[in-house]
Amino acid sequence: MKGLVLAALVCALVPSIRCVTPEWCYNGPECNDTTWPVTFSAFCNGTRQSPINIDSASAKPNSNLTAFTFQNYDNRSALQLIENTHNTARINLGSGVKISGGGLSGSYDSLQFHLHWGNGSSVPGSEHTVDGRRYAMELHIVNTKSSYNGNTTLAAGDPTGIAALGFFIEVMPGNATGQPEAWRNLTSYLTNITNSGDSVSVAPGISLDDLLVGVNRTKYYRYLGSLTTPSCNEAVVWTVFKDSIKVSKDLIDLFSTTVHVANSSSPLLTYTYRKLQPAQPVTTQPDSSSAITTYSLVLMALGLALGRTLY
Repeated sequence: MKGLVLAALVCALVPSIRCVTPEWCYNGPECNDTTWPVTFSAFCNGTRQSPINIDSASAKPNSNLTAFTFQNYDNRSALQLIENTHNTARINLGSGVKISGGGLSGSYDSLQFHLHWGNGSSVPGSEHTVDGRRYAMELHIVNTKSSYNGNTTLAAGDPTGIAALGFFIEVMPGNATGQPEAWRNLTSYLTNITNSGDSVSVAPGISLDDLLVGVNRTKYYRYLGSLTTPSCNEAVVWTVFKDSIKVSKDLIDLFSTTVHVANSSSPLLTYTYRKLQPAQPVTTQPDSSSAITTYSLVLMALGLALGRTLY
């Protein structure tokens, strides 16, 4: 069992490892997420599992959730390799890409990002939901504490060793096609990774900032959870951004119509998300408008009190 857990952890976190025959899956009855709590019982049946539904009205204010600092997110050579891992399309990042701030305890190295989807733009497949709404897709940027120097085993053993950034993707309004340009460029590589284990280098020209266009990265939800794939280590500080990335329908549809589970004779890779797990405490930035309203009410109350003392 320990061997399975270690193998799954390495496959999930280490960008340089190619996992052609994993011991888990999304759609096969013998290995889908209903089996994970048994096969990977060390963590997958834990008490702070992900993903969750975020109830926006229940998110408590936390003034420590400040703006992030994104280092080298504007580097158009940071995306190194895109690969079909059998369960997703994963893009490995070069060294020097980091995040800090955002209420995190220190600096984290950005190792890779990957995507979760349903079956085309009409059948949504984000992992997290907000107020019961599931988005078309979800992008996860996986980061580990810089102090661990890329040692993912240490990171996965630390309750806050991994910081995951979640970005919702939804269909761009209107009838645009092939937009945004960065996403048209990224999805053009999908035809090179149709089979499990396929990989191809990403040419310079796409930055993380380009892919995250339109997202206000100062507004987000925060909770403590887990990896959403085996071995489901409860080591993740989750940041789920409120704004979504807008991508044209034709590009979203490419994920579920191009990438296969194994080879061209096998099914297409669809419904690549884990079912929702029990709710966790969620925090977010204080509502500035509420703070202003409260301040105004206090001033009014003081004014009334002062008026009563004068007359």
